[in-house]
Amino acid sequence: MGGFFGAACKEDCVFDLFFGIDYHSHLGTKRGGMVVFGEKGFDRAIHNIENAPFRTKFDKDVQKMSGRMGIGCISDYEPQPLLVRSNHGTYAITTVSKINNMDELSKMLFENAHSHFLEMSGGDINATELIASLINQKDNLIDGIRYALDSVEGSVSILLMNEKGIYAARDKYGRTPVVVGRKEDAFCISFENFAYRNLGYKDYKELGPGEIALVTDQKCVVLSEPGKDMKICTFLWVYYGYPSSSYEGTGVEQMRYDCGRKMAERDNVRPDIVAGVPDSGTAHAIGYANESGVPFSRPFIKYTPTWPRSFMPTIQSKRNLIAKMKLLAVEGLIRDKSMLLIDDSIVRGTQLRETTEFLYESGAREVHVRPACPPILYGCKYLNFSRSTSEMDLIARRVIDRLEGGNVTDEVLQEYADPESSKYGQMVEEIRKEQNFTSLRFNRLDDMLDSVNIDKCRLCTYCWNGKE
Repeated sequence: MGGFFGAACKEDCVFDLFFGIDYHSHLGTKRGGMVVFGEKGFDRAIHNIENAPFRTKFDKDVQKMSGRMGIGCISDYEPQPLLVRSNHGTYAITTVSKINNMDELSKMLFENAHSHFLEMSGGDINATELIASLINQKDNLIDGIRYALDSVEGSVSILLMNEKGIYAARDKYGRTPVVVGRKEDAFCISFENFAYRNLGYKDYKELGPGEIALVTDQKCVVLSEPGKDMKICTFLWVYYGYPSSSYEGTGVEQMRYDCGRKMAERDNVRPDIVAGVPDSGTAHAIGYANESGVPFSRPFIKYTPTWPRSFMPTIQSKRNLIAKMKLLAVEGLIRDKSMLLIDDSIVRGTQLRETTEFLYESGAREVHVRPACPPILYGCKYLNFSRSTSEMDLIARRVIDRLEGGNVTDEVLQEYADPESSKYGQMVEEIRKEQNFTSLRFNRLDDMLDSVNIDKCRLCTYCWNGKE
């Protein structure tokens, strides 16, 4: 995923910028970056943050940087922000993006006399560099930003900074959030709205789909009005979002409580305790416990002194190992207990199966599993939820493929997406057996969307039902 933050202040912005970026550390672990603009022009720093937190890596840079404006990011993949010298002058740019038509866009740019792209260590083109190249195709920045938003298949939100201010642009369909905060003599732009509150900013506005605004220390000016169609990612509430965040007026923590409550209303098991897989499963479990009357408990604890962040290495084998090492059993709360365990989702199935084995090894009598979202049937096309190369990495798709003998069409998948169908029941039972759960019941899509409490037509549900 990734997240970004920008600040424009009458005085120096570096303190606000540094901590505003750091508050996005739950969204990625690959790269961190920040760039400021002041009397001496642009000053930039980018570091690998895979083995140390953002604050540690950037502490020395912050002591030397100064400027009245700045932007920065936590990136799950490419190095950024970038400094670009172009027909629009010099600017800094950072993005949160997933570009599915990278090859087509780069080919088009080459045909339009674009000479080259720098190749990253993995052999890919830097997505933010590609966005900058699209912007530079037009005669002015606003038309260029609009052109970039329209050209990308997938999603892209942008912060671009030059001597005039910080240009903020939200994805054309609002798939990711962009919010503006305000305090005396300063404005900020953020992915997560909680990131600026301890810095003294108050909510000013959320950008709408495709909206472009220019922010300075004194004002926020809308340069391109928002579109009418929105498809914000529902997974922001289920998993990505920090508990203190809210999107489109709905708080992450409240949504998770309500999800858990609705799951309890439909359930018929009576375990001894309810527990959530740290961290995003915890609020769902509390909502379930409050509604059901089954006591909430913490039978395992995440070890945070050296592994404080949610995201982990991009290599799957290392993710699985670290996930297992993070969790420490409280055996007195597990032994001989019938447990109901809530996690945000089941994606590949590896981590939750190992967690369940871990609970059995620690003495659990039963482990009933309740994912807080429906089975994931489609790989996400719009956010970097997973960099899997095949939908067969998804446990639900593997099971469906096995049940259907490899003859899986969109029509067949729609049957499996329907919680009232016999095929759905077959799929759930096969996953249960494969994962060795005592019982398995997924949250229903309609209940989950009700918990978000905004117009359902404004929510993206593609990964669950293939509908954009």
